[in-house]
Amino acid sequence: MIVTSPDNYERTRKLRFTIQGIKSRHRRKAERMTPGDRICWYLTGLRSFAATGTITSPYFEGMEPIWVSEKTGDTYPWRFKITKDHALDPNGAVPAASLLDTLAFVKRWPAQHRSLAFQGNIHELADADFASIERAIERAERKGEAA
Repeated sequence: MIVTSPDNYERTRKLRFTIQGIKSRHRRKAERMTPGDRICWYLTGLRSFAATGTITSPYFEGMEPIWVSEKTGDTYPWRFKITKDHALDPNGAVPAASLLDTLAFVKRWPAQHRSLAFQGNIHELADADFASIERAIERAERKGEAA
């Protein structure tokens, strides 16, 4: 799970979901990410899930400023190529609150502190949690097509 701002998600969307970067302090996580791994995007502020994708390359280092960390100035140097599987406009993203009862990873925290599950830049999810998120995004995508 990539935890990002709506602005940084828009940057990934403008690049047509061809590349994603993660913060410099997450190099070890980047090293474990391999082609075929699946990712989803959680949007801070909106507290919603917006997209899923698939990693298509090993990680590499890039310094071109694409994503912006307003707090630290981090350049998100650990990058990998990706493809989009499902994506929503941020305004139509799936509220995380609607999935809390189905996601095992959030149950590590007491109910009043479940927002802590969405702190940080990147998290590894169990397959079942990812599948729940992806199904919700697919349903929202279909509703959007029907409109």
